[in-house]
Amino acid sequence: MKALDDLARSGAQVSVRIDDLDRGSAVLTGDDFVTLPVAGLGVVPLLIEVAAQIETGALDGLEIVDRNIIDRVENGGVWQHLKAPALPVVDLAVLAAAAGDGTAANALITRVGLPAVRARIEDLGLARSALLDRFRDNRGPDDAPHVALGTARELAQLFAALVNSEVVSAGVSAQVAEWLSLNHDLSLVASATGLDPFAHFNDRHGLLFINKTGRADGVRCEAGVLAGPRAGIAYALTVCFDDLSIAHRLRAHDAFRTLGVELMEYVF
Repeated sequence: MKALDDLARSGAQVSVRIDDLDRGSAVLTGDDFVTLPVAGLGVVPLLIEVAAQIETGALDGLEIVDRNIIDRVENGGVWQHLKAPALPVVDLAVLAAAAGDGTAANALITRVGLPAVRARIEDLGLARSALLDRFRDNRGPDDAPHVALGTARELAQLFAALVNSEVVSAGVSAQVAEWLSLNHDLSLVASATGLDPFAHFNDRHGLLFINKTGRADGVRCEAGVLAGPRAGIAYALTVCFDDLSIAHRLRAHDAFRTLGVELMEYVF
């Protein structure tokens, strides 16, 4: 709390929520009801809609999507560096979840449609969350100011529901959790876990972990589930700050890492 309070006193907006999975009660809350930009975390409801459409047969997971007919994102991601000009839907979901690939996410948005994702968000009861737009390298005056919005409370509860097989169906929950378990970004809260960023699905020390991060100018956020031999928790932390220098950015990152250390002590 001291690290988060110090960050808030420096002028940052901080929203945090930690829930105990076994007790179903909140361990830590701080402005967890405030809606803030969450950048790439907006991929999670998109992945849920993709998995749900595949389960019902409305979408073929092996359907090929051509990269040339979608809006590409040059800032980050992997697909832009691959020679393959087209990929199946399920591979795009892996890229969006594991590598934060904006081009792959845009391909999924193009295929399932923003209205369907927004309807899914409403159906999930996420009253303060939204996927507003596709991913863009630059946002102009006619574009939505952020790709996605959310609250720490709803994000933590969504991740808890995923691991408890309560999102749409057991099959959809398992599929989305599997995609998220491939996430390579373990640099924020997850940096305290000691897990291999590229291979942490079956950790030999018995640590269960899935997460998704979001990054934009002045925005850092992460939500996930961390479970060890003593306890399991669902967590979400969003920090919006003045990204004026590397020092400002590192101050925000340090708060995430401090939280990660505390969470590891809680579950072990």
